[in-house]
Amino acid sequence: MSKIKGILLGIAILAVFLSPISGTNNWTVFQENVQHTGFLQEAGNFVSNLWIFNMESPIKSSPAIEGKVIYIISENGFLKAIDMETGNLNWEYQFGGNVLASPVIESNKLFIGSTDGYMYSYDIDKKEILWKFKVSKPIESTATINDGILYFGADNGKLYALNTNDGSKLWESQIGGKVKSSPIFVNDTIYVGSTNGLIVAINSADGNQNWNFTAGDEVLTSPAYANGKIFLGSLDGTFYCLNIADGSLAWKYDMGDKVVSSASVDLRNYNVFVGSDSGNLTCFDLRDGTFRWSYKAGGSVRSTPTIYDDKVAYGSNDGNGYVLNKYTGNLEFSYNPGMILFNSPITSSPVVYGGSLFFAGNDGYVYALDGKKFDIPTSVFVYYIMAIAIAVFAALIALIVIIKRRN
Repeated sequence: MSKIKGILLGIAILAVFLSPISGTNNWTVFQENVQHTGFLQEAGNFVSNLWIFNMESPIKSSPAIEGKVIYIISENGFLKAIDMETGNLNWEYQFGGNVLASPVIESNKLFIGSTDGYMYSYDIDKKEILWKFKVSKPIESTATINDGILYFGADNGKLYALNTNDGSKLWESQIGGKVKSSPIFVNDTIYVGSTNGLIVAINSADGNQNWNFTAGDEVLTSPAYANGKIFLGSLDGTFYCLNIADGSLAWKYDMGDKVVSSASVDLRNYNVFVGSDSGNLTCFDLRDGTFRWSYKAGGSVRSTPTIYDDKVAYGSNDGNGYVLNKYTGNLEFSYNPGMILFNSPITSSPVVYGGSLFFAGNDGYVYALDGKKFDIPTSVFVYYIMAIAIAVFAALIALIVIIKRRN
C-alpha cells in the first residue's frame, strides 16, 4: 500500500511540474478573469518575436489565449488562430454575420456570438462547428463559462444559460433593453448590465433576479469584481461600485463623459482602473473610491486596461497603445502604429502573455510587442508614409523642372 501511495504521490508531483509546460489555459470570461486583468503569467519568461498580422478587417473584439496561440476575430467574422511566438497563421474560420463580441475558450471549445443571432461552439482541435444556438437578435455580449454552463446576453434583452456540451437551453431571463454587457459569474450569481440602464444580479440556477440597480443611462460595460463589490460604468458618465449582497451603492464617481471601457482590478494594491470618453484612464482605491491618479490620452479610452507587473496597458481612439506605471499613472511607453497620418482607434482590449503585449486596432492589424523592454515591430504604415514622401518629393522635382523650362 505504501508503494502505491508513493507512486500516486510521484504522479501528482510530476503533473504539477508538467502543467505549466503544456501551455493549456482556459480563457472563460472577458479579459481572462472577473478582475479583467487580461494577463497570463504562467509563462513569465515567454517573449514572442516582434510581429504584425493583417486581419483585413477592423478589430472590435478582444483576443483570447489558449496555449501559445492567440485567437482573435475581426469585425467581418473571420476567426484567426495565430502562433503567438512567430505571428504565423495556424488556421482560420469565418462565422456568419459581423462579430463584436470576444471569444472565450474552455479546453478545446471556443464560444463566440455574432450579429447573425447565433452563439457558436467551435472545436479548435477538429476545426469544426460543434453546435450553434439561435436567438432573435444580434449577440454582442461576450460569454462567460462556469461549470459547463455558458452565460451570455443578446440584443433582445435576454440573458441565456446554455449547456456547453450540446447548446441546449437551461434557462433565459428577461432583463430588457439590449444586453451588450458581458456577464461575470461570482458565487452562483451572474452580474450584467443592459442598455435600459439596469445592472442586475441573476441567480445562476434558475435565471431569477436577486436584485437590480438603475444607472442613469445605458450600461455597455462588463462588471469587474473584487472584495464583495462589482465595478462598472455607464453612458451617464458615472462609474459605479455596488455591493453584490444587495445591489446597494458603495460609491460612485463622475467621470465627466461616457464610460464604455470596462474596469480592471488590481487586487494586490486595491486599485481599480477605468477609461472614459473624456480621454482619461483613471485609478481609484476600490475600497472607498478615493481618486488616486488620472492620465489623459488624445482620444476616448474605450478599451479595458490590462494589468501586468507594475504596469497598466490600454488603447485609445487617438490611435495609440499606452503603458503606464500602475502606481503613479506616469507614462512609460506609447505605441502609435498609424504614424499619426494613418491613426485608427484601438478599442480592442490588449492582452499580455508572459513578457509579450498584444494590441489589436480598428486598422485591422494585430501587433506583438515586448511588454517589458518596449521593443516594437516596424509598422506597415511607415512604408506608406515613405511612399507618400517619395511621391511628394518627386512631384516637387517635377514642378521645379517645369518652372525652369517655362523660364
